[in-house]
Amino acid sequence: MMTEISLNVLDVAENSTRAGASLVRITIEADSEADRLTIVIADDGCGMSEEQVAKVVDPFYTSRTTRKVGLGVPFFKYAAEATGGSFSIQSQPQVGTTVTAVFVLSHIDRMPLGDITSTIHTLVVYHPETDFVYCYRYDGRSFTLDTREFRQVLDGVPFDTPEISDYIKEYLTENKQETDGGALY
Repeated sequence: MMTEISLNVLDVAENSTRAGASLVRITIEADSEADRLTIVIADDGCGMSEEQVAKVVDPFYTSRTTRKVGLGVPFFKYAAEATGGSFSIQSQPQVGTTVTAVFVLSHIDRMPLGDITSTIHTLVVYHPETDFVYCYRYDGRSFTLDTREFRQVLDGVPFDTPEISDYIKEYLTENKQETDGGALY
C-alpha cells in the first residue's frame, strides 16, 4: 500500500498521461466542517469501456505489458473506503476518465495527504506534452495552477528549465501555505 495519498494521485495522473490525455484536472479539497477530503482526477484521455472500468479496480488486472498486476487504483479505492469514504470511476471511450476518492478526514485509518506539492510539480515538469489544471481547496480558500496560462507567459520555454522548474515548485509551495496555513492532514 502507498504511504500517502499524494502517491495515489501521482499514480492515477500517470495513468492519465499514458492514456494520451492532453489535459488533466486535479482537485484536492479538504473541508474540515464536513470532515471530508475529496480528490478528483479528470482527464481527456482515451477513456475506458464499462468492462475496463469494472476490471481496473481488480489488483490482478492491468492493461500494461510490463507487469502482470495493477495495484495503484485498487489501493486508492481501498484507502478511501477504509475511512468510510467512497471511490468511483466514470469513463467513456474517446472522451476521458474521472476518478473521485472521498476520505473521512478525521478517520484514524486515513493516510496523510503527503507531499502533494512535489507530486504536482513532478507531473507538470516531467510531462511537457500534457497540460494540468491543479485546484487546491482548504476550508473555503483555494488556488489554481493552470499550465496553459504558464505556457502563454513562457512562450515556448520548457517547464524543465531549472529556473522555471524552481519557480513552479515555489509557486505551488507558497500558494499551498497561503491557502491552508501549513495545515498537516
